[in-house]
Amino acid sequence: MGKVIVVTGASSGFGALAVRRLALAGHTVYAGMRETAGRNSAAVSELQEFGVSNNVLVHAVELDVQSQESADSAIQSIIARQGHLDVVVHNAGHMVTGPAEAFTPEQYAALYDVNVLGTQRVNRAALPHLRGRRSGHVVWVGSSSTRGGTPPYLAPYFAAKAAMDAVAVSYRAELLRFGIDTTIVVPGAFTHGTNHFAHSGTPADTSRAAEYEEFYPGLMDQVGERLAELEPSWADAGAVADAIVDVVGAAKPPFRVHVDPSADGAEVVNAVADRVRGEFLRRVELADLI
Repeated sequence: MGKVIVVTGASSGFGALAVRRLALAGHTVYAGMRETAGRNSAAVSELQEFGVSNNVLVHAVELDVQSQESADSAIQSIIARQGHLDVVVHNAGHMVTGPAEAFTPEQYAALYDVNVLGTQRVNRAALPHLRGRRSGHVVWVGSSSTRGGTPPYLAPYFAAKAAMDAVAVSYRAELLRFGIDTTIVVPGAFTHGTNHFAHSGTPADTSRAAEYEEFYPGLMDQVGERLAELEPSWADAGAVADAIVDVVGAAKPPFRVHVDPSADGAEVVNAVADRVRGEFLRRVELADLI
């Protein structure tokens, strides 16, 4: 049976890929985007053309995760049109690159607002409906940086993704008794097929960033080159979208799924962390939340 799904941050990258593959799998999919009548109008048109040419149910919906009003309006409009909502996919996010010190506190806060508070706004809009139905699925697109090997010059982004992972872990336990599943999809670094590095933000304090060039000349270029070398030739960002399709269609969705062709170690560390947490929940007599 097809499900009604909303994907945030779906104008490009993993989100755009996931929307299309979920629709091809038979679901009714809403692609959450900002400025659907403005800078993302071309993405909206492309999505409409995809829907018509493939005879699938895809729709763009105005959804700015940095606005509670926008999140509420988007979710309410989907429920009004479809009668219900089954799955929320938290994909919206933003990346920045540069020396940690050179980013202002306000930049850190803005990144946290998109990557973490954005999920909270959408959850507060959607969860009352899912809890009322005693069913649903929340899918979080995380990052292997949370517990895998990490290069420097990505600290604000890595910190925000780690915070999002921690929030997702708690939500999982708090939603289980309502019949709502949680899955964290954990992508590794993909240097092809997404625009993360191309569209990443940079430090506001350019003079302080320049001071790092004396001892770390061209570091970000080196990191990009090394990541590209680690990535196997067969790596495809579409594999992340396929993983989302698989977990949404699973009879018993897994808690965590890794999609990391470069094998940065996150899968190993997460396995230990998730096992230890399960053991602790047994000790405090909350085994049903494992």
